Amino acid sequence: MSVNKVSVVVSIYNEEESVEKFYDVCSKELKNTGRDYELIFVNDGSIDNSYTLLDNIAKNDKNVVLVSFSKNFGHEAAMIAGIDYAKGDCIICMDGDLQHPPKHIHDIIAKFDEGFEIVSMVRTERKDGGFFRKVTSNAFYSILNKMSGAKFIKNSSDFFAINNKVANVLRKDYREKVRYLRGYVQSVGFKATTVEFSAAAREAGKSKYTFKSLLDFSTNTILSFSDLPLRVGIIFGIVVAFIGLLVMGWTYVDKYIFKNTPDGYPTIIVVLCFMFSALFLLLGIIGEYIGVLFKEIKDRPIYIVSEITEKGEKTDVSL
Repeated sequence: MSVNKVSVVVSIYNEEESVEKFYDVCSKELKNTGRDYELIFVNDGSIDNSYTLLDNIAKNDKNVVLVSFSKNFGHEAAMIAGIDYAKGDCIICMDGDLQHPPKHIHDIIAKFDEGFEIVSMVRTERKDGGFFRKVTSNAFYSILNKMSGAKFIKNSSDFFAINNKVANVLRKDYREKVRYLRGYVQSVGFKATTVEFSAAAREAGKSKYTFKSLLDFSTNTILSFSDLPLRVGIIFGIVVAFIGLLVMGWTYVDKYIFKNTPDGYPTIIVVLCFMFSALFLLLGIIGEYIGVLFKEIKDRPIYIVSEITEKGEKTDVSL
């Protein structure tokens, strides 16, 4: 498939220190492709000066589209919003902190010209990730792949590209409120390939992902792609039954062979504590799934757009 128009989708949340540098670098790379292009910035409710900078860029560059949310809805919502508004036949999603090098846009387009419909960018190294982030990332993918029926690419990221056919599937069918977009991209099928890249250090500022947000993201991902935690109850039932048989056996031996007469109090306490621990653990797992179901049943919008700046003109979509 020959690429006629390239859409680059960039989620922005409080990136005032790097957004202009990213725009300069990315625009240069897009111009060098020789293809028609659009650069879509999704302002995810930034509370710094990011919106003002992006608005000025969009007013002065007709290839730039600015989609502004009414508040912060999160990175996943921003990416799908950019895909919803993209008009290109090659849609590239990437971060705006230059950790996803824009120079690889040429590699992605080359893969699409070869006939691929999905390109997942695989991180070979990370300049500022640190040992802890590397270990937790590897552990996350190992656990997810073991628990889920789908198999996800290790060290993949939110740097990926899809053609318009795949984008239409995401626009129409994958509208869950608890989301894992790169997982959807890797699980829908189609002709896919990978390209390796080295993640640079952030151009400025700090990562917006805190430990809590990463934990929430990991939990939601597992709940979205695996029902194995719900089956833990069966495993716990088998384990508890086995331990119960051992306790019964030891009680019989202690009473009738060693001629001891246990009062049974320690045994009762241990068994009760173990049983209640297992019970509360299972209730917690079920509660997490009910929470996900509750969000889906409410069917609230994934995002709300307040205004769009396109071709130098601003439109207030809330009117």
